[in-house]
Amino acid sequence: MTVTTTVLIAAKTAEHAQTTQYTSENGTSAILDKFTATNYSGSAATLSVNLVTTGGAAGNDNLIVKTKTLQAGETYTFPELIGHVLAAGGFISTLAGTAAAINIRASGRVIS
Repeated sequence: MTVTTTVLIAAKTAEHAQTTQYTSENGTSAILDKFTATNYSGSAATLSVNLVTTGGAAGNDNLIVKTKTLQAGETYTFPELIGHVLAAGGFISTLAGTAAAINIRASGRVIS
């Protein structure tokens, strides 16, 4: 077994549509160690995060954080996500309530 620390989601702006941000590859699993979001806009904005199991789709049954409000200029590190494991084919999906407002980044360990 090999454990590699890595960036799971490179810094990017979260989309204003449900979007898969990271998928654990076949033969691997991933552990989330850090997930950060920063609202760079001048107004409050929201972000929802789903952790979806293999073969699933983002929905209420795998919604981990629902419409977390970040105030203008706020950074939040999502302790609700830390330590969660994604099996092969599992993925992280996000939905920003506002377009062009929130940057996200995630890192963790990939186990193969």
